[in-house]
Amino acid sequence: MNIILWIGQALLAIAFIYSGINKLIFPEQKLVAKGQTGVAGYSPATIRFIGISEILGAIGIVLPWLTGIVPVLTPLAALAFAVIMLLAAPIHYRLREPQNVAVNISLLIISLLVAWGRWQHL
Repeated sequence: MNIILWIGQALLAIAFIYSGINKLIFPEQKLVAKGQTGVAGYSPATIRFIGISEILGAIGIVLPWLTGIVPVLTPLAALAFAVIMLLAAPIHYRLREPQNVAVNISLLIISLLVAWGRWQHL
């Protein structure tokens, strides 16, 4: 089970680091063109804040458990990612973006699995 959880944590970290870096370096129009349509209408500062939050969450999904320093942050980060995906899926559904909804649901399931699995081993 530990290997499955680490794979889930790695997938979440990769997805959110990628998304966060994109939000830090690209303007809104480029993000929307790349498929990150959830940022449409937000200010550049808000988009950057979301990007920084995603990167910090990606660090929180791996580093605390890896180092053993405040490991409770790992399942909390996973739970936070699950909440984000719960909020993102209806937005992408309304925008008629089935691929993005599928990604949201997949990341939601992985996040819940990691949150549950890591919470069991605290």
